[in-house]
Amino acid sequence: MPELLLHYIWLRRAFEVCEQRTTDGRLIKVIDVGVHNLDAGPDFFNAKILIDGMLWAGNVEIHICSSDWYLHKHHNDPAYDNVILHIVKKADKKVYNSKGEAIVQCEIKYPHAEEQLAQLLQDKLSLCNQRLIENPELITEDWKRCLLQDRLKKKTAAIAQLLTLIRNNWEEAFYITLAHNFGFHTNGLPFEMTAKQTPLSYLLKHRDNLFQLEAMLFGQSGLLNDTTATDNYSKSLLNEYKFLQKKFSLRPIEGSMWKLLRMRPQNFPHVRIAQFAQLLHQSEFLFSKIISQKDINLLRQNFAVKASEYWDTHYRFGAQCPKSEKLLGKSSTDLLLINSIVPYQYAYNRAVSNEDAENSAETTLRNISAEKNHIIEQWKILGMKIRNAADSQTFIHLYQNYCQINKCAQCDVGYQIFTMNE
Repeated sequence: MPELLLHYIWLRRAFEVCEQRTTDGRLIKVIDVGVHNLDAGPDFFNAKILIDGMLWAGNVEIHICSSDWYLHKHHNDPAYDNVILHIVKKADKKVYNSKGEAIVQCEIKYPHAEEQLAQLLQDKLSLCNQRLIENPELITEDWKRCLLQDRLKKKTAAIAQLLTLIRNNWEEAFYITLAHNFGFHTNGLPFEMTAKQTPLSYLLKHRDNLFQLEAMLFGQSGLLNDTTATDNYSKSLLNEYKFLQKKFSLRPIEGSMWKLLRMRPQNFPHVRIAQFAQLLHQSEFLFSKIISQKDINLLRQNFAVKASEYWDTHYRFGAQCPKSEKLLGKSSTDLLLINSIVPYQYAYNRAVSNEDAENSAETTLRNISAEKNHIIEQWKILGMKIRNAADSQTFIHLYQNYCQINKCAQCDVGYQIFTMNE
């Protein structure tokens, strides 16, 4: 049995027909399977699972046998310390993370006709693809508008949840969300955790001093420490951080959470953190500036930042590279507009009962270029026209909230296809 099939069983929730329990007998209820990770690290990020009624949030790793955990050396890798559930076909060994903590395991139960299961999963996808190629109009304009509205409302719900945790402080919430999106998916979680560990008010006290902003952010990220500070600049940063750490009683996150493998050097977290520090340095009252601004070019101007001079010749501390300014490019800026600015404008307008919230958000998205990723490329192969960010957000939402989790019956397209074929 290929491990990939277990991935599909988890991803498509084919396990739901069976009761799932941990190897020590506790009942498992899966709230969210998480995001399928195709890069280095655990197989699924940000899953939410109830274990005997207690909510766990974190990552999921999948293997055929428990012993594969050790075969792949995850027990020595801190990147796997946030695994909350180890899904296996056969639990042949207890497993522990790099801290020596036991990992909860589950021998996953599912329909045992494996060939039929694999074929079922593939047949549904193939049939849907074929029908869409033959008739792209199955995805109607009304359905696309509903999907876009649902995506905006889902992002608003996440913002509302964050606001509840930080006493309805819109500026702080926006700062945390913006930090997450500066991680550009791959490093979103550690960037967000760094922001949560570093209150905006502390950074604003030193907003006029870029060096101190960098010191605080790099120190809090866990990427700057006695081991990584190998040149004069990084050593000076570390000394400054130790002063600020004592001043504000700061506690850094684990530096091992950041990913660098299979990443373009200009996207290294060090560069992104330096750019984020520059943004805070040059932008006073950023939230107030963007919340009601509708002009796309003026919005983009707020994010015209470059990392400080040291980073012209470095991607990491002490590692030199050919000289080039580390500017935040247009495509990266547009991703920040799509994932940070538009959701906050929409959420804020709804909060103050602005009836034009949906139209305003949709208009802004239609003036931003469409995203480019593997999800969008697959939709284009099926003949979908994706002309702008409103379209790309629509189709990303359709994939993540219907196709990926096998909610065909709740999808306008799936309902038409599968009811017609019964």
